[in-house]
Amino acid sequence: MNATQEKLKVQLEQAIVSAFGADFAGVDPILVSASNPKFGDYQANVALSLSKKLGKQPRAIAGAIVEKLDVSEICEAPEIAGPGFINLKLKTVYLEAQLNEIQADPRLGVPGAKTPKREIVDFSSPNIAKEMHVGHLRSTIIGDSIARILEFLGHNVLRLNHVGDWGTQFGMLIAYLREVYPDALTTANALDIGDLVSFYRKAKLRFDADAAFQETARQEVVRLQAGAEDTLHAWKLLCEQSRREFQIIYDLLDIKLIERGESFYNPLLSGVVEDLEKSGLLVENQGAKCVFLEGFTNREGEPLPLIVQKSDGGYNYATTDLASLRYRIQQDEAKRIVYVTDSGQGNHFAQFFQVARKAGWIPDDVELVHVPFGLVLGEDGKRIKTRFGDSVRLRDLLDEAVSRAHADLKSRLQEEERQETEKFINEVARVVGISAVKYADLSQNRTSNYIFSYDKMLDFKGNTAPYMLYAYARIQGISRKGDINFEELGNNAVLLQHETELALAKYLLQLDEVISSVEQDLMPNRLCEYLYELSKKFNQFYDRHQGVQVLEAQEPQRTSRLVLCDLTARTLKLGLSLLGIQVLERM
Repeated sequence: MNATQEKLKVQLEQAIVSAFGADFAGVDPILVSASNPKFGDYQANVALSLSKKLGKQPRAIAGAIVEKLDVSEICEAPEIAGPGFINLKLKTVYLEAQLNEIQADPRLGVPGAKTPKREIVDFSSPNIAKEMHVGHLRSTIIGDSIARILEFLGHNVLRLNHVGDWGTQFGMLIAYLREVYPDALTTANALDIGDLVSFYRKAKLRFDADAAFQETARQEVVRLQAGAEDTLHAWKLLCEQSRREFQIIYDLLDIKLIERGESFYNPLLSGVVEDLEKSGLLVENQGAKCVFLEGFTNREGEPLPLIVQKSDGGYNYATTDLASLRYRIQQDEAKRIVYVTDSGQGNHFAQFFQVARKAGWIPDDVELVHVPFGLVLGEDGKRIKTRFGDSVRLRDLLDEAVSRAHADLKSRLQEEERQETEKFINEVARVVGISAVKYADLSQNRTSNYIFSYDKMLDFKGNTAPYMLYAYARIQGISRKGDINFEELGNNAVLLQHETELALAKYLLQLDEVISSVEQDLMPNRLCEYLYELSKKFNQFYDRHQGVQVLEAQEPQRTSRLVLCDLTARTLKLGLSLLGIQVLERM
């Protein structure tokens, strides 16, 4: 809730108590943004909800509230509409004062968190010895944006990359490489990542078909777990090689992460099983140690167990996740832990969260959140695959976006008969291409699947990164044309005289509310929608006044309009930065 809405809510609550007595203290005035500008800016719908309790008509209740309501510093006189809606329209002088206030604030009126917390965002999480593919796109981008927003609000955020760097697959790969390419186990960079992935696939085929090789691979796992020097050295080389490849992607996307893989929690797994046993939750089932869950059943309708130790004594993902959860609470002292993974893992998180709660490992002041997301689909509505049926490499997908942005820019320069350096062209193409991919993902409701389309995401019209970047660059163009340094405008008075100015002003003042809502529900698409609407409102303002009319207007309108342009640009830049998107001064 933004500052204005909060003030109005308090005034309405006081008016309700004044009208109907102390028994009505704390009643929610149901204050929302008006759905139609002709009804004002806000609408309180509390009268309808009080009708039955008070035994009066809603319109009469609304009238009694308005009689006691003092919002004269903020709004025009309240109006009652329909069956009892209380409509509130902000005063122009109030809007001008608010804009003048945020003009000098680098945070643009967005307050920090009242009670900053230690928060963990667990995202990206690729597997060692495999390339990052399109399936890693959403976790990486959504997780980064969530972390950026929480950091901006002042929370102490730990960005964790829970990579798959342990388990049977390493025994399998090491055993296979010993036979076919032993240099890869002793020499750094003996293979490139593509070859390593190819060998992994061959090792998996061999593992599935050859019982003797399965046993050899298992023995390598035992050696790895026991810390055998040669096996451990080979494992470290494979991890480091993958890590370097991951970093190329993270650098392209401007992603910061701290790696803490599955191997980190290995020493803690036996303690998880011991403590579950002590708590009386463990049940042995067909040789495996399990915790039976409430609300989960198999196809036969029988209670479904979560296995924490396999019959052969080995551990699995659930054991590691339980160990990591305990570590994050006890050692990292996290108060909210956010897991950004695909929606297909929803049951897994619900299950191990339940086990941790049953074991009493989750304090009352700790919140666990699974942030699920849907699939990235091709334009045929199916999972994106290469023509060989493999998942598309994330590096290839990003390179293609940049390549298309490069071709599009070259074409536009030719049409406009503009000359630009190759350095300028490459930089603009990189920013536009990467931003287009990020924004196309983040602008979707994360719980839904979405269609990946280069043409749509690179379009300069509609809810796209290029549209947003162009709105920002357009404002910088006004600055260049008029030789204006926005930072030197000082704290000048904003005067709102035209309808497009008022619409833009009101929207600029909603940034804090939008960011607050994303902090709570972790839905970055709300911020995307806000930035898109802001860009549209700025373009309507720009089309009404044109850059030249802004610069040639008489004072004080000229400075006022320049301040509106500057506030819009700063809001776009801040909002896009929270999505992990870099702006461009020129396009």
